[in-house]
Amino acid sequence: MTPSGAKAAHPGSHHPALYWHALADGRIQCDLCPRYCKLHPGQRGACFVRMREGDGVVLTTYGRSSGFCIDPIEKKPLNHFYPGSSVFSFGTAGCNLACKFCQNWDISKSRDMDSLMDAASPDEIALTALSHGCHSVAFTYNDPVIFAEYAMDVADACHARGLKTVAVTAAYITELARPDFFSRMDAVNVDLKGFSDDFYLRLCGAHLQPVLDTLVWLRHETQPWLELTTLLIPGQNDSDAELTALSRWVRDELGDETPLHFSAFHPDFKMSEIPPTPPATLGRARRIAREIGLKHVYTGNVHDVDGDTTRCTGCGKTLIVRDWYEILSYRLDAQGRCPDCGTPLAGRFGAVGAARGEAFGAQRIPVAIHRR
Repeated sequence: MTPSGAKAAHPGSHHPALYWHALADGRIQCDLCPRYCKLHPGQRGACFVRMREGDGVVLTTYGRSSGFCIDPIEKKPLNHFYPGSSVFSFGTAGCNLACKFCQNWDISKSRDMDSLMDAASPDEIALTALSHGCHSVAFTYNDPVIFAEYAMDVADACHARGLKTVAVTAAYITELARPDFFSRMDAVNVDLKGFSDDFYLRLCGAHLQPVLDTLVWLRHETQPWLELTTLLIPGQNDSDAELTALSRWVRDELGDETPLHFSAFHPDFKMSEIPPTPPATLGRARRIAREIGLKHVYTGNVHDVDGDTTRCTGCGKTLIVRDWYEILSYRLDAQGRCPDCGTPLAGRFGAVGAARGEAFGAQRIPVAIHRR
């Protein structure tokens, strides 16, 4: 079913879903993600939030959120997208992956729709973000692909008011659905879980190739700014061979100026017996990626000033110094160029956040929706 088949919905209602078609055997196939769930009447997809209702599919979490917060943009993480600016963040419930190491499992694995107490229309979200001085709105915490209709409507409301939009996603989406979804995004951080199909199958219940296909498409066929994050899990996706293969692929397929974040794992969900990622592992991963030729490689979830520092690709001078989510110094000019040699830094920059000496900092602020 195409976008023209959707109807308006009120917050908290079952919203007609896009991207499905009827099968000859009477089932309905969801065409949003590569799982292609085939649904009997009343049956939910693997994501739990998309359900067959009558002769169609509905999104059961439209207009309902697990909560709203204002974050630094660096928390998404995005280091080359209006550094120091604030982003209005929210998610819903459910997920189309089954990651045993999920760091937000209480949200993404929720089966209690009553826990989504914060109802908000797209207009209310955009107006609330504006009222708090946010520069962008992020769809995060759980994967926005599964609440695509809600995310796209919110994105349209944000763009109508001059706000940017950010998707934090695993990019497990079909070729059919991705143009509508990503055309509404100004920046995307893709969680590239690992670099083997075995890893994806064992620990995520999914496959690697659809993610790689979407990443190549994002880089070459779309306009959003793109950064990648890989959570390094000891003994699972942190070998030299896998890190080398991942880094080479990013360099060759996405470009050597694509920012890559290696993030520290902490024991959680179904992998509580795995120890936290040692800082030395993050440093080793960063070194490998830089030796392969990637120019912007960062470490995350740890205090590592060197691993969070952005340098000029022309003269090598320091441009942005960070400690975790806090910007300690910022030296780009108004056009995002090195003040020493004039080389432009890859990314999106302007007179917001750190560029005005007003970096949001490492704080996180829960907020309530402003009702119309």
